Amino acid sequence: MAKMTKSQMLAALAESTGMKKKDVANFVTSMVDMAYKEVKKNGVFVIPGLGKFVKVHRKERMGRNPATGASIKIPAKTVVKFRVAKAAKEAVL
Repeated sequence: MAKMTKSQMLAALAESTGMKKKDVANFVTSMVDMAYKEVKKNGVFVIPGLGKFVKVHRKERMGRNPATGASIKIPAKTVVKFRVAKAAKEAVL
C-alpha cells in the first residue's frame, strides 16, 4: 500500500471542500508556517482532533559511536515532537 503524496492530498482536499487546488495548497502552506511560528514562540501548536506539536528540550547525554564503539557526549538540544490526539488514535484502531 503506497502512502498518499502531497499532490494527491491536495487534490482530495480540493475535491472534498469544493475549493481550487491552488487555494488548498496556499491554505496548507499557511497552516504549516503558522505551526512552525507557534511552536517556536509558545512551545506548542494544537490541531484539534489530530494532535499537537510540542517543543521539547533534551538534556545532554552519553551515547556510543556505532562504528567504533567509543563513548561520545551528545549535546543538549531542542526538538519538536508530535503527540497524537486520543480521538485520532481511536479513529485509526
